[in-house]
Amino acid sequence: MGMWGKRDDMVVHGREPFDAEPPGAALARAAVTPTDTFYSRNHGPVPRLHPADWRLTVDGLVARPLTLSLDDLRSRFDAAEATVTLQCAGNRRADMAAVRAVPGETPWGPGALSTARFRGARLADVLAHAVMAPEAAHVAFQAPDVSPSARPPQPYEVSVPRDRALAPDVLLAWAMNGAPLPAVHGAPLRVVVPGWIGARSVKWLTHVTARTTPSDGYFQAVAYRLPPTGDDPQGLALGPLPLNCAVLTPSDGAVLPRGP
Repeated sequence: MGMWGKRDDMVVHGREPFDAEPPGAALARAAVTPTDTFYSRNHGPVPRLHPADWRLTVDGLVARPLTLSLDDLRSRFDAAEATVTLQCAGNRRADMAAVRAVPGETPWGPGALSTARFRGARLADVLAHAVMAPEAAHVAFQAPDVSPSARPPQPYEVSVPRDRALAPDVLLAWAMNGAPLPAVHGAPLRVVVPGWIGARSVKWLTHVTARTTPSDGYFQAVAYRLPPTGDDPQGLALGPLPLNCAVLTPSDGAVLPRGP
């Protein structure tokens, strides 16, 4: 078994932060990806949070700020389950780099995409309990992991628009594939935002903040944006994912026997 309980044949792009993807054949074997095969994308060291001491703060433009333990989330809100595919925004960057250089970025293959069964509370139910103000147009998620690549180094924070946050498929997940979240996948709690880049499904969640504007954190205001253009000097922030298809097996360059 490899780092963080992952399979031995993971393609490890970095050990700290830990970034790894499964080989294509392993990813293609099952519609739901085993946890030891699920890709891992991190921006800083994995924080060690004890579930009994951890708390989630819901604040900002809400009438009723909340401080919730894991037991509070499980007992006060209905649990929901969903099978969700998460994908890193850099998936298949190695294919792009083969056409044109992408300097300073991880050369992900086609395996930075995995599917799991997540269980947790609906974010919409928690925000309804907190009574979000009408002027709150965005919901920000913050975690304690600090990335040395951010300028300046800072806790990870991003946001999604209000309408996306209130959709019933967005979960505050405490379980993955029928077991508690592993540390490397966000224990004790993570956000799961289906259909959006994985960078919006924040791990190790500690704060949910209702606000009027998008997050001004590095990983939204600077990173995870398309290059600036004349019409958009800041560059468009990445969000919803387009359909992306790749051949996972046979692998590129494999030598196969003749026959069907």
